[in-house]
Parts: sequence; structure tokens; C-alpha cells
Amino acid sequence: RQIEMAAEAINKSEKPVLYVGGGIISANAGEELRAVANKAHLPVTMTLLGLGSYDQNNAESLDMLGMHGTAYANYAVQECDLLIAVGARFDDRVTGKVKAFAPHAKVIHIDIDPASIAKNVRADIPVVGDAKYILTEMVKMVEHRDRKDWFTKIAQWKKKYPLGYDKKATCIKPQYVIEQVCELTGGEAIVTTGVGQNQMWTAQFYRFKRPRQFITSGGLGTMGFGLPAAIGAQIAMPEATVIDIDGDHSFNMTLTELRTAVQYELPIKVCILNNGYMGMVRQWQQLFYKKRYSGSVIGP
Repeated sequence: RQIEMAAEAINKSEKPVLYVGGGIISANAGEELRAVANKAHLPVTMTLLGLGSYDQNNAESLDMLGMHGTAYANYAVQECDLLIAVGARFDDRVTGKVKAFAPHAKVIHIDIDPASIAKNVRADIPVVGDAKYILTEMVKMVEHRDRKDWFTKIAQWKKKYPLGYDKKATCIKPQYVIEQVCELTGGEAIVTTGVGQNQMWTAQFYRFKRPRQFITSGGLGTMGFGLPAAIGAQIAMPEATVIDIDGDHSFNMTLTELRTAVQYELPIKVCILNNGYMGMVRQWQQLFYKKRYSGSVIGP
């Protein structure tokens, strides 16, 4: 009955948004998610750990939402009348001020853990269970709707507020590097990252197509994650192109694992965005601590 109620709400909504977290990846439910999104014609936004669950090259993709996400994803969430959360926990990097988050939306929350339902944000229609099963049942019940006005508005936001950077800069911008890596690999590489600015830029500027293509640390913020993760991914997928896009500080945490890569003759690629700082820490010190830099500078 809960799945039926969720499907009925989707069919009636004029401005829905499908909000997808890492639970979709854990449940191996990417195919089922895409089936529901395509049949019901839903725009899809993803958390950091949900990236890859939906092909970002599709026009319906809103890419990542939240503090480091796209403006158009956040505008869509704030204006939607129905937010369908699947395998996501509404963490503070997504919601910001909870009371002001998605103020016009009825919320469907699908999660395998009942303790996560309505923990941070109210759930009007809770659905507890495995995402793969729930979406398999839901696709039978949802109906296709064009929602032309909603997608027109989303297209306008995308045009007005695209991700960008200073393309006239005299130095090589990290965003440009990641765009070039994506282009050279055809968007097919398995990408790992450290933690911080390198991680956020990769999430923003590499276009992921499939689940488990983006291997990155989530809420624990494990600096040094990128290189060992690349080694593991390359062992698991020996024929794949595996690239660690890392920050200089994150890379410094586990660089001794280069020996492991050499020992086992693993052809991993490492792209270090070397800016001489613990970038995200410095960024917060700059924005919120009146440029009082402490422990974030590499060198004298």
C-alpha cells in the first residue's frame, strides 16, 4: 500500500524531483531507478555517493544537489511539489537549514532502515524496504507525464546558472583539468578521489554514467582515500581505466601505497591538483574564520 501511495503521488505531481543517494548503489538498483525515472519522466538529482546511479549526460539529470551541488538542482528542490528520496539520508550538506528545505514539497522517503525515515526531514509517505524491490514494483504503477512547463523551467535554470570557472585564467584551473580527463576518457573511467576540493570538483565536472564508476569517501571525509581506492578498483577491474583525481594534501596521506601499485603492476593513473594547501580547510578558514589560516598550508 505504501508503494501504491507513492506511485499515486508521483502520477499526480506537477513538479516532482527524484533525489537519489548511495543506497541505490548499495542495493544494485540503478537499472530499476532509471526505469522509474524514464517511465514517469522525472528529473533526477543525486548526492555525492549517489552519482553514477543515473547518467548525467541525460537532459533529465540535475546532477548533484546541496552545498557543493548545482544551482539548478537546488532551485528545483526548493520549488518542487513532490520530493522522492531513495536511499538518501537528508544530511546537512544537502538540506542546509532543515526548516527551509523543500518548503512546498510532499516527501516520499524510501529507505531500507526505518530509523532513517523522517530522522532529519518529515516523510509524508514513508516506504521501508529494499530499493531494488520497491522500484521494481513502483515502475508497474507510475504513469508517463510530459510535465512540459516543469522541464522548461529546469532548462532555464540550467542555462542561467551553469557550473563555471574562470576560463581566461593564466594558470591551469582544476575544473578544466577534470573536464579534459572526462573528455579524454569518454566519461568511461572509474574515478576515485581524496577528500576536499578535489573531491567536489570531480563530482561537479566529471560526467558519470553508471553505478560504481565514482569511488569516493562520504560522510567520514577520509583524506588519503583516493590512491588505495584506485588500487582496489584496478584489481577488481583489471581492464578498466582507473584514475585517482587527488589533492596534494590528500595524496600525501597515503602516497606510500604507490609501492603497492608498482609491486602488483597496476596501471592506475594519478592526477594531483597541486595548489599547495589543504584546500577545503583553507576555503573554510577564508570564508568563515577571517582568513586565519592554521594547519592548511604546505611549506614554510
